Amino acid sequence: MSTSTRTAQADNWIDGESQVKQVPQQDGEKLRNWYIGSIDQGTTSTRFLIFNGLGVPVASHQIEFKQMYPHSGWMEQDPHEIIESVHTCIQEATKSFTEMGNSIDDIKAIGITSQRETTIVWDRHTGQTLYNAIAWPDTRTQTIVRELKAKKGADKLQDICGLPLSTYPSALKLTWLFRNVKEVRETYEAGRLMFGTIDTWLLYNLNGGKEKNVHLTDSTNASRTMFVNIHTLEYSPEVLDFFEFDPKKLILPRIVPCSDAEAFGSLASGSLKGKKITGCLGDQSAALVGQLGFEPGMAKNTYGTGCFLLYNVGEKPVMSTHGLLATVAYNFGGKRKPVYALEGSIAVAGSAVKYVVNNLKFAESSDKISDCAATVKDNGGCYFVTAFSGLFAPYWIDDARGTIFGITQYTQQGHIARAAMEATCFQTKAILDAMEKDSGRKLTELAVDGGMTDSDLCMQTQADIINIPVDRPMMRETTALGAAIVAGSAVDVWTEFEELKKINKKDRTIFKSQISQEDSDKMYSRWTKAVEMSKGWLDSENDHQLQ
Repeated sequence: MSTSTRTAQADNWIDGESQVKQVPQQDGEKLRNWYIGSIDQGTTSTRFLIFNGLGVPVASHQIEFKQMYPHSGWMEQDPHEIIESVHTCIQEATKSFTEMGNSIDDIKAIGITSQRETTIVWDRHTGQTLYNAIAWPDTRTQTIVRELKAKKGADKLQDICGLPLSTYPSALKLTWLFRNVKEVRETYEAGRLMFGTIDTWLLYNLNGGKEKNVHLTDSTNASRTMFVNIHTLEYSPEVLDFFEFDPKKLILPRIVPCSDAEAFGSLASGSLKGKKITGCLGDQSAALVGQLGFEPGMAKNTYGTGCFLLYNVGEKPVMSTHGLLATVAYNFGGKRKPVYALEGSIAVAGSAVKYVVNNLKFAESSDKISDCAATVKDNGGCYFVTAFSGLFAPYWIDDARGTIFGITQYTQQGHIARAAMEATCFQTKAILDAMEKDSGRKLTELAVDGGMTDSDLCMQTQADIINIPVDRPMMRETTALGAAIVAGSAVDVWTEFEELKKINKKDRTIFKSQISQEDSDKMYSRWTKAVEMSKGWLDSENDHQLQ
């Protein structure tokens, strides 16, 4: 599926004239006529957007790509299809951009944001991949996780890297590849095994592949592998030793800040050949930047394939004691210090909606599921624990699986559709409670973005469940905007955070709770009971899992 858009948002999303009056005239002209390209490589689709200096998207192109599910709990992607989707999106969006009368010369730089943790390995000599990309929700490593949790030193890992042992981080996926794929072991022993997450794979290929051999990652993506010391942002010898990887044999990407005018190279081919790549960061960090979450205590929640809540904690990482992750929020480099976040990760959000559409056939498309849910006034006592990949934060229950509780003869499609949407809202509530305990601070408002936020019903339900206002921007491409901001900052489109304050602030929608705290608490209590009942579904050995 492919979609291309030439937008008029520069006219109707923001009052361009009034925006220009708020800055010096020369700055206003610069912002109006300078552009940043943004590659947004997600879990199920790739997009390329072109933003002007006011943060307004003026052209875009999107392509969905194939997901592969070889066994229950496995999820793979074709690395070559991913890179081809990026090339196509750049080509088509740029075509739309120039057809509007714009000049390619006005595109000052390119930013990249991508799905995190998804793991790719390739041979340094040939540049060829050795296996499909293992996607971040993949759970094939469950038995390895149980094994490593019993290993000496396991209890020290989270204090070093900020992440618990789970199926989520890249280190576990690489361990599985090493144990189960002969070509991976042989290439490793020969000292030619290149490892990377999606950002690294994109940078390698966009720069020309093995000829240029650009092998980089940024601080945010690196912090999701489990190999990096969260305090120093360097690879940890202790963690590499724990996973039994020799850094002399495993070729790890060099870690650089998210915003850099030179490090990331430039596009080697295509309609934007020669354009510099000056920004790179993981998708959830990009969304926080796109929501302008630059102050400690600010948070955003992105409702995509999964759902990810990031809470800015400032310049020192906070180690969670309530099931959350310590991660790098962003790192602009230069004289600025890295900024950290607490993160709550929900494995299944928009993918639950797709399940209800594609597998249960409740609607023709995902954007119609809200209409289905609206055919009933509530969930009818139905609770859907969408643990397709176990449960992530703050529960970390690997042996849970998707379960629907409370079904009676009264239950209709609308009840189950509503319960599927509510599942994400309940898990967000659990994460917010954990964040309050870790930080000692209660959020007063939650900024949101992502596909599920298009549903007013879903966002109203979220406000009802967490009992604080939910703040939704009109322009919801905040992940791509975050990549544009870090790239533009490297080439002085913006030089200070203060210059960004007006971006994406017009016509935001605020959802406030419309139910009593007592009713909200009753709903959440039922959800908590359902979570407890979903535990222990899997045996210790998965019949489809290779060890």
